[in-house]
Amino acid sequence: MPDWVYTPNCRIPEGHRLPAGIKRYAAVVQYDGSAFCGFQKQKHSPSVQAELERALSYVASEPMVLSCAGRTDTAVHASHQVIHFDSSAQRTGHNWVQGANSQLPDTISLAWADEVDAAFHARFSATSRTYRYVIAASKARPAILANGVTWVKFPVNPSAMQEACQYLLGEQDFSAFRGAGCQSLSPFRHVTSANIYQHGQLLVFEVSANAFVLHMVRNMVGSLLEVGFGRQQPSWIKQLLAEGDRCKSAATAAPNGLYLVNVNYPSQFALPQLPTGPAFLPDQLG
Repeated sequence: MPDWVYTPNCRIPEGHRLPAGIKRYAAVVQYDGSAFCGFQKQKHSPSVQAELERALSYVASEPMVLSCAGRTDTAVHASHQVIHFDSSAQRTGHNWVQGANSQLPDTISLAWADEVDAAFHARFSATSRTYRYVIAASKARPAILANGVTWVKFPVNPSAMQEACQYLLGEQDFSAFRGAGCQSLSPFRHVTSANIYQHGQLLVFEVSANAFVLHMVRNMVGSLLEVGFGRQQPSWIKQLLAEGDRCKSAATAAPNGLYLVNVNYPSQFALPQLPTGPAFLPDQLG
């Protein structure tokens, strides 16, 4: 038996190459996740992956299968999701972008695409991921961006939330913010930055880590809001992490305010640096 058998979009072991005539491509994808069951393809629900594979198959004139940097959940958005796919079709990056976008719904768009090294893998090559969670704290429910922000009607203290963010930093056990059904072998993750920013009437939680467990960002936001409402002290976050009990932390925050906004890779893969997004926020906050 050979020590490695090629399947579309697999992780290419060191010293191996793609079969002759096959090229690996990467793309940056943006989407409004409101109408989808999440990124991952499901049998009975619309997904971002299914729409992308259908559009890319049209461009390639052959069935396509893709892999992504992170499988966002139902109704979660992305301004910078990264995918890769293998194809025998000879297409330029411009061809992939224009062709796929002509077939995609208005809520999904390729922002960039190009050929990449065979060793590139959208998930396994990533060194970090960044999410933004956008909150509208106001007495009246916002009508514009109703599916793009999470509304809270109570006054929020951003300074207390920022103080609480310090306890999220570093490599530690995030069982307190790990969703039931998480399939990861370990609850440990390394958070490199976590901050609260005020942008006009919006409050934005931005967090970067090597990876995230299931519902981790939304669960963190739920507990940070308890601090922001004055119901808990900032040090409560430290206590939750130490105890590692999901039942003691706050309810999961709604998905509609969450965006995957960046995925970082080693410079050898030369992926582009695009605006962080979403489009209604500046590239740099603070």
